[in-house]
Amino acid sequence: MSFPRGSQTQKIRHPIGTRKGPLEVPPPTEKDWPKDDEEDNVLVDPDEELDSLPQPYRMINKLVNLLFDQSWEIIEERNALREAESSQIQPTVFPPLGEIQLNKMPNCMAVSQDYVFIGGAKGFAIYNIYNAKQIYAWEKLKVDVTSIWATDLGNEILIAPVDEMGIIRLFYFYKEGLYLVKAINEVDDTSKQTTCIKMEVSQGGDFAAFLLQGAGDIWLDVYKLPKETWLKKVENPQLTSNPKKKVRQLQLNTLGLTSADQLEMDTNACFKGDIKLSLPVYIMKIKPPKSVTGTTFKSPLEVFAKIKDCYGLGSGQNHFIKDSQWEQQAEIFQASYKKYLDGEWEEEPLSTATFYFLLPSCLFAMPTEVKGPTGMTCVLGIHWTRSHNFFLYSLNRTLKDKADPEGVWPCAAPIAVSQLSCSSSYLLLACEDGVLTLWDLAKGFPLGIAALPQGCFCQSIHFLKYFLVHKGQNMYPEGPVKSQMKCVVLCTDASLHLLEASGTQGPTISVLVERPVKHLDKTICAVAPVPALPGMVLIFSKNGSVCLMDVAKREIICAFAPPGAFPLEVPWKPMFAVSPDHPCFLLRGDYSHETESTDDAGIQYSVFYFNFEACPLLENISKNCTIPQRDLDNMAFLQALPLEKRCERFLQKSYRKLEKNPEKEQEHWARLQRYSLLLQRQSFKK
Repeated sequence: MSFPRGSQTQKIRHPIGTRKGPLEVPPPTEKDWPKDDEEDNVLVDPDEELDSLPQPYRMINKLVNLLFDQSWEIIEERNALREAESSQIQPTVFPPLGEIQLNKMPNCMAVSQDYVFIGGAKGFAIYNIYNAKQIYAWEKLKVDVTSIWATDLGNEILIAPVDEMGIIRLFYFYKEGLYLVKAINEVDDTSKQTTCIKMEVSQGGDFAAFLLQGAGDIWLDVYKLPKETWLKKVENPQLTSNPKKKVRQLQLNTLGLTSADQLEMDTNACFKGDIKLSLPVYIMKIKPPKSVTGTTFKSPLEVFAKIKDCYGLGSGQNHFIKDSQWEQQAEIFQASYKKYLDGEWEEEPLSTATFYFLLPSCLFAMPTEVKGPTGMTCVLGIHWTRSHNFFLYSLNRTLKDKADPEGVWPCAAPIAVSQLSCSSSYLLLACEDGVLTLWDLAKGFPLGIAALPQGCFCQSIHFLKYFLVHKGQNMYPEGPVKSQMKCVVLCTDASLHLLEASGTQGPTISVLVERPVKHLDKTICAVAPVPALPGMVLIFSKNGSVCLMDVAKREIICAFAPPGAFPLEVPWKPMFAVSPDHPCFLLRGDYSHETESTDDAGIQYSVFYFNFEACPLLENISKNCTIPQRDLDNMAFLQALPLEKRCERFLQKSYRKLEKNPEKEQEHWARLQRYSLLLQRQSFKK
């Protein structure tokens, strides 16, 4: 693109620092330059060759060369990446084992026990997780179901679908019967309709909480569930169901072991709307804490008189700070950060809440006058958006009692994310400054505090069932493990971290997956632990890939993918469900026919069933994933046991050795006797 003048030797330009003679200011134009002194003249840019192109063509030439260089760099980078990927060992991709074909688009999915609950148009359907057969479809709504929860209560399942109007309904599923308990927030006047954002059921199913929103306000309604009454009612119904309905016992057959005749056999359940179950008992309404304002008290004694039994102490509600002091503090803040505060401010979104039901522990015990089963939920923990405090509310109350918190755990920064372990033994609070605080609720003390790397902020927390590495394989201890935990933390920059903590050692945090810099299609969108496989998590990426990672080895074991014609509908927000009781998970995939119509007629919706035991790489892991108690006696696993157990096992082991050799036992006792006599003589001399 350039046109140099002269020979190759004439093109060389001397750097400015090596020129001889005095510096001269060149003439205004290049046309007036003498050709004889061309070697001594230097352009503004010494690295550029002499170019006779006039402006603006010289600038165009420079831009074209720059564009060519940048394009060449991109081509070289892509070739290097392609060669690196071809040289890497790609993980084995396993196809699904089964498929649930749907006529309408599924919006949500939940798994509990041996059933899959899929919410969609006008209701939800129940499927057998093994043979992919539909058991029952409840489609009595005029709108679609947008989200659904399913909670295992032992022999029963509590189902809670939410429709597009925000109405949440509570269903009770027992054996072959489906019962409607109550539409929690349904009202006759649609203008006063509230929306359910979130719900939670306590371990054991004694309590349920619903986060509701409406009329610019948000609050939490807490109910006590009469599950014992429900069980008696469904086992001894006063009204019989329609005799025309044929109800057969659910037959659960493994997909890989059933014959074709068995798969054709249709298993059914029925909706028993004629049996009315007892309604949940409304016990408490919790609203977000009020913003701190000036005090109305005239003296500090009134403040202390307002606090009863230290309830709410630490929440900042009862204080002795006047309005003038708040105004003065606000003026100082505005003056100090004026340049950051100038400009348009967006309206803050409505506050939301994260809440958990907590079991009795050293921190909060069940009152002695309350009669209930051992291990029954007794406390509700909750934190609100942009709040520093984690509030604790006792569930031993009625609607007449004032809903004041019994305890407050303040944090140095607003709590962004929190998570309770499946056993309700550990609670992890992640603040907006990247600090993680881990509580051992059973023991009543924090296991430690850890900080994420600079620039990383917590997006989600996923607890893992505690495991150990035995002979190169991840395995669960057979007995209970105390003050030992592991969890994975997904950050907002798509990096993945492993957090480990124990009662005797501080928490440690390590990186499992680095933040993607160049290849943004590999960004992690979701993470899901696999309870059937120790130390394994499913990783869903933005490009639609689903991989299984071993967090102990920090490597990808294998991958899963639906058939090629069924890509994920929304790869960055996949619809999936991992079974807590079986070694499988379900994933939605859609197939679009090549038609010009925009309706759902040309789309085939499917939910694919992946079984880990069907994968040769994972078959032995899922079937042999527990360490026997005798292997825990080895020194390699003593850290998994509490200190008292370690001392007890050491003494028992020493005593057993003495029993095997009576001669050494006699010698040992004789040595102890001589030592005791020596101590007695020394005491007499004193």
